Amino acid sequence: MIAFLGTGLLGANWVRNLRKHGEDVQIWNRTASKAKALESVGAKAFPTPAEAVNGADRVHIAVYDDSAVDTILEQAAPALERNAIVIDHTTTTATGARKRARDWRARGVTYLHAPVFMGPQNALESSGTMLVSGDQTVVHTLEPELKKMTGRLEYVGEDPGMAASYKLLGNHLFLSVSAAIGDTFTLGKSLGLSRDDIREFIEMMGSTPMKARVDRLLQGNYDDPTWTLSMARKDARLMTEETERAGQTLDVMPAFGAHMDALIGQNMGEEDWTIVAKAAVSE
Repeated sequence: MIAFLGTGLLGANWVRNLRKHGEDVQIWNRTASKAKALESVGAKAFPTPAEAVNGADRVHIAVYDDSAVDTILEQAAPALERNAIVIDHTTTTATGARKRARDWRARGVTYLHAPVFMGPQNALESSGTMLVSGDQTVVHTLEPELKKMTGRLEYVGEDPGMAASYKLLGNHLFLSVSAAIGDTFTLGKSLGLSRDDIREFIEMMGSTPMKARVDRLLQGNYDDPTWTLSMARKDARLMTEETERAGQTLDVMPAFGAHMDALIGQNMGEEDWTIVAKAAVSE
């Protein structure tokens, strides 16, 4: 039996997908109504993490950050089966993932970090990419089940923090490229060029991934988020924290983070993250 803790945009569709595969799924979410809504597809919602994980041999987590993961795991601890496997899909620090793997191993629980490059639709369709690091033997055993959740499963090493490292690296690329594209549109408009002129120039100079990023920014689909601005801001904070731990500094991300903070202060935190470029790419 599977437990799933966290049924937000991504977690909810994973639960739907697991049910399509005939899995018995017990669920919990901080906002109880979101978990309760999934009883319509046959999942069973519980009021506490401990009740949700009771009897589960596999526990999936998809929540906000390191602190949320730690809190929820402690709440679940009294009912966690010895030798249970916890698979954490939350975007966290590598530091936190390593500590959790070490601490929970001492308590008889295997912790694997398996963050993803996926949106809610990908979770429903078993597409996208899942990274996983940790004990290779355990990962190999779980591989058939994890592949039901994603189109591509990438094992990135025994170091339990390595998947978190690559996840933050990827999200940093997405955020910083988008910040740069926004600046490019702002400059182009300042030079008297139209939005279409700028777009065509970027496509001429760039590659297919660049074109896809520009298309996403220009869609203006802010009310149907695949990654909320508040979650993107959290990830930017994690990137800065990890860099500072290593005695280094980022140049672009702190300024971009301040821009995100300003938008969140205008109650845009639950909008799609591409709203960061709304002013830049508007007609």
